[in-house]
Amino acid sequence: MLALLLGLYYQTGAAMVSIWLRSETYAHAFVVPPIVVWLVWRRRHELATLTPTPWPWALMPMAAAAVLWLLGELVTANAATQLAFTAMLVLVVPLVLGRQVASMLMFPLAFSFFAVPGGEFLTPTLMQWTADFTVMAVRASGVPVFREGLQFVIPSGNWSVVEACSGIRYLMASFMVGSLFAYLNYQSSWRRAVFIAVSILLPVVANWLRAYMIVMLGHLSDNKIATGADHLLYGWVFFGIVIIGMFFIGARWAEVDAPPKALHMITPPAMRISAMSMWGVFATFALLAILPVALSGAMNRHATDRQITITLPTTLPGGWVAGESPLSDWVPQFANASTKERKTYTGPEGRVEVHISYYQNQSEARKLVSSGNSLVRSEDRRWNQIRQDSRRIILGGHEVRVLSSELFASSTQSPSGRERLSVWHFYWINGVFTSSDLLAKVLSAWDRLRGRTDDSAAIFVVSTNAEGSTSDEILNKFLVENLSLIERSLAMAGGRAAEL
Repeated sequence: MLALLLGLYYQTGAAMVSIWLRSETYAHAFVVPPIVVWLVWRRRHELATLTPTPWPWALMPMAAAAVLWLLGELVTANAATQLAFTAMLVLVVPLVLGRQVASMLMFPLAFSFFAVPGGEFLTPTLMQWTADFTVMAVRASGVPVFREGLQFVIPSGNWSVVEACSGIRYLMASFMVGSLFAYLNYQSSWRRAVFIAVSILLPVVANWLRAYMIVMLGHLSDNKIATGADHLLYGWVFFGIVIIGMFFIGARWAEVDAPPKALHMITPPAMRISAMSMWGVFATFALLAILPVALSGAMNRHATDRQITITLPTTLPGGWVAGESPLSDWVPQFANASTKERKTYTGPEGRVEVHISYYQNQSEARKLVSSGNSLVRSEDRRWNQIRQDSRRIILGGHEVRVLSSELFASSTQSPSGRERLSVWHFYWINGVFTSSDLLAKVLSAWDRLRGRTDDSAAIFVVSTNAEGSTSDEILNKFLVENLSLIERSLAMAGGRAAEL
């Protein structure tokens, strides 16, 4: 069964390993398989006393994992496919060896999920927390700070919080090692839970202190230390000291291993399953394993790239007329779109710019919802996102939720002075509007299951404050008057104009 899974889902497994190779955040996953093998080997004497008894009921969660893999594959959601693949590997144990064996190996089996690259969705939140704490601590130290989003200025220089400053690497490594330490050193569930909670909280706080320490070292040394690559080294040294301290303190409350239970207490009653029944279990398992791969291949076999052209009207209701000069030099960082369109309109209330990134036949290299797509890259020295919230607007009698962001370009790096942009952005998924990444994935999966294409687009409408109107008022009026025409342009690009 394991061989069948590894053969059928080789590409999913290879994608996991490729992430381990290229991302320092998940490099720790290389040690997960050998640790799992070692944890099982530690219990070999206890396992030898059990009688393996296949448990056919494990086919039910196996079916759920197979469905999750198929949905993830249809919308190129790596987290879903890799989680499902790992779950299917784990579920083979109770399916073949039974619940008692799986119960004895509960922690090693659960530990296997540390091999799944996940948690990147936490990065923006962790970056925000790090910036909040660093600015607060620097101000408390008597240093004046001017902050704009994730960038801030102190008298000795400029600083910014990027992905490497989020602490996600520390968090992932600490969570994995902390869970292993708790399992090996404690017997009571509450001690294990407390230590695992500490292993999650401590690296977050330690990363805040690390960021504060680096800023202050740079400030006090007149930027002679802790301002280049060496500040990453200081960070890992500080993290290592914190983790060693956590283990040292945790070891003081270590509990000795419980004595082995008497053999007659853990030996289950002899249970047998007929060979025919076992072959039935295997046949059902094989069907569950093969069917998602076959369906995915059939759905993707006939997918071909079409020539996509988006043409926005030159004039729109409400007196909006397209012009030549762009509103600014900002463009959304959505990579590898099938096609893009950009048009600037001038109307009675002010100027509005529309950006559209259109995607079809999405894959790992080309997809609408991705952690790599954003309004502004964290390393961008010109544009900075300083605010984002969600708001609801009524369009055509229907409520549409959009994300509202404010972008800022500082005067020191902007040739035209201090610029501020308001950006409303949302997704179009085959005729449905949403601002939710998760809902966008669900809608795309539903379309693929119904035999439709995965055509979708990211829509951005941009404005600045004009005399007598705020940018949000301008954007709301523009969308109320013109979203239906923008939608028609998208539907025509996707070949769905007849449905409108």
